[in-house]
Amino acid sequence: MSTVERFLIALLIVFTIPWLVWRWGRTERWAPLVVVQILAGIVLGPGVLGQWFPAYHAFVFTPEVTHALNGVAWWAVMLFVMIAGVELDMRQAWTHRRESGITAGLALGMPMLLGCGAAMVMLAWPGWLGPQAQRWQFVLGVGMACAVTALPILILFMEKLELLRHPLGQRILRYASLDDLAIWGVLALIVMDWARVGRQMAFLLAFVLAALAFRRLMVRVTEQDRWYLALIWLAACALGADWAGLHFMVGAFLAGAVLDAHWFDQDRMDLLRHHVLLTLMPVFFLSTGLRTSWTMGGLDVLLAAALLLAAAVTGKLIGVHLAGRILRWGPGEASLIGWLLQTKALIMIIFANVLLDRAIISSGTFTALLLMAVASTMITIPMVEPRLASIRRAA
Repeated sequence: MSTVERFLIALLIVFTIPWLVWRWGRTERWAPLVVVQILAGIVLGPGVLGQWFPAYHAFVFTPEVTHALNGVAWWAVMLFVMIAGVELDMRQAWTHRRESGITAGLALGMPMLLGCGAAMVMLAWPGWLGPQAQRWQFVLGVGMACAVTALPILILFMEKLELLRHPLGQRILRYASLDDLAIWGVLALIVMDWARVGRQMAFLLAFVLAALAFRRLMVRVTEQDRWYLALIWLAACALGADWAGLHFMVGAFLAGAVLDAHWFDQDRMDLLRHHVLLTLMPVFFLSTGLRTSWTMGGLDVLLAAALLLAAAVTGKLIGVHLAGRILRWGPGEASLIGWLLQTKALIMIIFANVLLDRAIISSGTFTALLLMAVASTMITIPMVEPRLASIRRAA
C-alpha cells in the first residue's frame, strides 16, 4: 500500500469512529464530540491500539503517515490558537479590572499552586521529568497546566447552556480571557531558550515593530483582504517564534492577540472556529494520541492523572470561591463559575504538546496531563447543569 492510501485510511478512522461513538452512544451531555475525538486519539495511539494490535498499528501509522498527520495538525492548531488570540477581549476586562483581576488571579493562582505541589510529588519518582528540563520548568509547567481554562471549549459549553450572551456568561469570558493571556506568557517563559536569549529578544522587538505596521495595514484594507493577510501574518509569526527558540504556538497566539476582533465579522469568525474544529482539529487529536505513552506503567499514569485532576479542580473551586467572598457574589455563582473555568481540553492539550516538544515533560507525564484534561472537561456539564438550573429558579 502507498503512503497516500495509508494516510487516507488514518483519516477515515479518525473521522468515522469518534462520530459513530458520539452519535450512537448519545454522549453529548458528558462527552461532547471534541472529547470523544481526543479519547479516540488516545485509543489509536501506541499505548492502546499499538499495545493490543501492534501489527495493525504499525501497518497504518507508519513514520511517513505520522509525519503527514503532524503537518496537518500543526496548521490546524496554529489556526485554532490564533483564533483564541483574536477572541481575547481585553477592553472589557480593563473596564471591570478590579473584579476581573481578583477573580482571574485567584482562579489561576490557586490551581497553579496545587498543581506545582502535585508536580513536586511526582518528582519524587523517576520518569516524569523531561530529558531537557530543569526542575523549575517542570514544576511551573505542570502547575500552569492544572490552571488552564480552555477558552474555546468554554465558549462551546456556554452556547450549549444558553449562557454565552447572558451577563454572567460575559463575566466568565472576561475571567477566562485574562487567564488565557497569563497562561501564554508563562509558557513563553518556560520554553525560553536561555542560550538563545539574544535571538528571542530580537524576535520580540521585531514582532512589536511588525505588529504596529501590520495593524496599520489591516485598518486600511477590506475585510476580505484581512482574512488572507491574517493567514500570512500567522505563518510569519509562528516561523519567527520557532526560529527564535520559542515555540511556533507561542507565535500563533501572539499573531492573534494583536488583531482586533471587530476587524472581522463575528459570525464568520465563529464559522471559521467551527470549521477548524470540524475539519482539521480531529487530525490534531489523532496526532496527539499517537504521542501518548504508558511506559511508566498504566497504574502509575492513572494515579498521576488523578492527582493532577484533584489539584486542578480543587484549586480552581477554592480560588473562585475566595473571589466570590471578596466580591460578594450571589448564592451559587461561585460554584457555577468555578466548574466552568476548570474546563481544560484543547488549550491544555496544546500546552502539554509544547512542553513535550521541548522535552520539559516525559511522555508519561504528557499522557497523565492528557487524561486529566479529558476528565476535567467531561465532568463540567454534569456539574454545571443543576447549579445553573438552581440559579435560574432563584431568579
